[in-house]
Amino acid sequence: MANVTAAMVKELREKTGAGMMDCKGALSETAGDLEAAVDWLRKKGLAKAAKKAGRVAAEGLVAVESSGHHAAIVEVNSETDFVARNDAFQAFARQAAKIALDTDGTLDGLQAARFPGAAETVAETLQSLIATIGENMNLRRVAKLDVGKGVIASYVHSQLAEGLGKIGVLVALESEGDVAFLATLGRQIAMHVAATNPVALDASGVDAATLERESNILREKNAGKPDHVLAKIVESGLKSYYKEVTLLEQPFVHDGSKTVAQVIKEASAKAGAPVALTAFVRYALGDGIEKEEGPDFAAEVASMSR
Repeated sequence: MANVTAAMVKELREKTGAGMMDCKGALSETAGDLEAAVDWLRKKGLAKAAKKAGRVAAEGLVAVESSGHHAAIVEVNSETDFVARNDAFQAFARQAAKIALDTDGTLDGLQAARFPGAAETVAETLQSLIATIGENMNLRRVAKLDVGKGVIASYVHSQLAEGLGKIGVLVALESEGDVAFLATLGRQIAMHVAATNPVALDASGVDAATLERESNILREKNAGKPDHVLAKIVESGLKSYYKEVTLLEQPFVHDGSKTVAQVIKEASAKAGAPVALTAFVRYALGDGIEKEEGPDFAAEVASMSR
């Protein structure tokens, strides 16, 4: 058995971030071979990460990154907000968004991409981070927007650091007009999206199942009326619904007298060229994740006193 020294343990800890006893055990198992010990710890870390995978991760960060006519947004989850403030976690989220710029915009593509400065994929790097920090983490979703000419504006709400926060928005404006003006307008629209959470750009983008559900609600509310009357009620009701949930039909939060579509139309003259709002993405941290209910603190204290 190799003589495991304190210096060897210290070096291994610095390379892996693992605990002292784990490092000592790894070196003993691998006869003092440092690189073999790193692999041994990674395998052990991956096993630990798998055990943590069942725990709900609904905290974390949304990260946005842009480069010229391309921009990406990712959501990386952790179990606690405390970890979201960890420098290593923030660095991973920021780097994941940068990497996404050069992928096909899919989650599989991002997870399989190489992580800079490491012989690991993004997915493998995250597993190593899980082993080091000790919480379940999840690279949940990613999106990428591109424009031929124009800008992709971004906005991050509840920002913890540059490009990192709780809500992230990307807005794509296609235009050959003034870039500075477009950037300002795009940011205003991105702030609007963050505030109003539209479900689609326009009526054509609303999910068919959602429309059917809204139509059924209108029919049930007006049951018993003649079919031709009911049809008009449903048509009128859906128009009102579109004004509430589609971006272009919503009243602009910065000027409620105009819709976003009207703002875009007026922007063409100010930009010096036609402007088209072609796409948007809005990620709110933990949206749609069913969080576990925390313990009833009063009941817990009461039970301890029995």
